[in-house]
Amino acid sequence: MKLMKAEDLPKGAGHRKRLRERFLQSGLDGLLDYEIVELLLTLGTPRKDCKQISKEAIKEFGGLRGALDATFEDLQKVKGIGPSNAFGVKLFQAISERYAKEKISKKTLLDSPELVARYLQKRIGREKKEHFVILYLDTRNQLITNNVSIGTLDTSLVHPREVFAAAIQAQAAQVIIAHNHPSGDPEPSPEDIEITKDLAIAGKILGIELLDHVIVTGSGFLSLRTKGVLS
Repeated sequence: MKLMKAEDLPKGAGHRKRLRERFLQSGLDGLLDYEIVELLLTLGTPRKDCKQISKEAIKEFGGLRGALDATFEDLQKVKGIGPSNAFGVKLFQAISERYAKEKISKKTLLDSPELVARYLQKRIGREKKEHFVILYLDTRNQLITNNVSIGTLDTSLVHPREVFAAAIQAQAAQVIIAHNHPSGDPEPSPEDIEITKDLAIAGKILGIELLDHVIVTGSGFLSLRTKGVLS
């Protein structure tokens, strides 16, 4: 059997091996941001040197989060990144979303805005259109089911009748509503606040408490209960 000489090895093979060893030893804390992107890019093209294009991706998207959240099309706007390179990043996105969805199950206690926001960020945080989500909970704050609607957050989409009809059918004791802001700014609009107050009043009449209204973006969130809109 012919032994492979050093000059026959693909460019950057030793560098990638060292990156992987550092990850196995120290996890992501042992890697720089561009090195994390580099490892993901090499998943689809193991023989290609991706060091420089990973640095370009970090620069183009303003950091690690931006690069990891970039769409398949936007990734390929970076010179040197093609469909094969983008595969690793998209695989990471898909696994992260599946993990977030699995983490919130019917037996999961939704007792903090942070947990709800992490789940919803993966689900609707990167959407270009506004999505409205209702989480229906039992008396122990455990998720029963959820509902997602697409469209502008207006009174027809979030009318108390629409929100609480499904809650009654699911025998929910409490609900959490949420929506995304495609603009990236989680601050509530006057309409967001008005809708929240209207739903809270309707919930009290029906005996189904509105626990929170969470606004999410791709990188942040805001809880209207924490902000003082709900008490």
